[in-house]
Amino acid sequence: MYQTFFMRRLTFVLSFIASWPALHAQSLNRASSPDAPAILSFAADGSPLLPASSIPTVNFTAPIALPRMAPELALSTYQQRSARQAQMLAGYKAATVIRAELPDNAQRGEFELERSFTAPHTLTFKSLRFQGDGFVKTNVITRLLQSEVEHVQKDDPAATALRPENYKFSYKGVIQEGDRTLHVYQVKPRKKRVGLFKGHIFLDVGSGSLVRVEGRVAKSPSLFVKKIDFYQEYADIDGFTLPVHMHSEARATLIGRTIVDITNRDYQPVPALAVSAQLSGSH
Repeated sequence: MYQTFFMRRLTFVLSFIASWPALHAQSLNRASSPDAPAILSFAADGSPLLPASSIPTVNFTAPIALPRMAPELALSTYQQRSARQAQMLAGYKAATVIRAELPDNAQRGEFELERSFTAPHTLTFKSLRFQGDGFVKTNVITRLLQSEVEHVQKDDPAATALRPENYKFSYKGVIQEGDRTLHVYQVKPRKKRVGLFKGHIFLDVGSGSLVRVEGRVAKSPSLFVKKIDFYQEYADIDGFTLPVHMHSEARATLIGRTIVDITNRDYQPVPALAVSAQLSGSH
């Protein structure tokens, strides 16, 4: 499914937030220091707003107006695109910026990286720049990257996919966001299970593309976390629907509010057909 990998990424980010109370026992007063570029490579055998950044925003406006789809057709089209992208996306490269903040402890950090994914199981990061508190880098962002790979190793993609097997879909109407018209669907998990959420999805009325997902995690992975709210935004890039921004906020018993923002830009998707053609040409 074309959103499976990215919904899995969202799931393990939110799950990782739930583990942050364990970090409370460590020092929150480590001095920050600039870091030289380094390579962080991970491989798997099995995907309230922060201050504005200098990262360019993505224009979600469709260049050509398409006929409006009925709600049922838009949802069906989304699911078909999902299945097709799972087969057609061989990998991608992207620039990623992760911002993490512990407001109650006045701790924050920003990590800029190059991300490279090769389907189905290879993910690498090259660190470019970090600024902020060393505690946040070491104990929040770096651990988040490591947990991303661990979650991919253990996760069952079908268990968290936006499919009727996992969710009930209820149409709520149409909204206008700038020049874009969106169908809104309420989604409710069929089971209260870790990795699922209750909230809304937003589909473009002309293409059926997924534009945004928002809501609250159905079941917290930890007793120390009262709630986890999030939203994730997508954009169509070279025929693929890819996540461009994820914002999450949780309230933990020991450390209070925890906020994570992940922004992806400058995507370079690699179609499976291009890989096949390259391999054929090498023989």
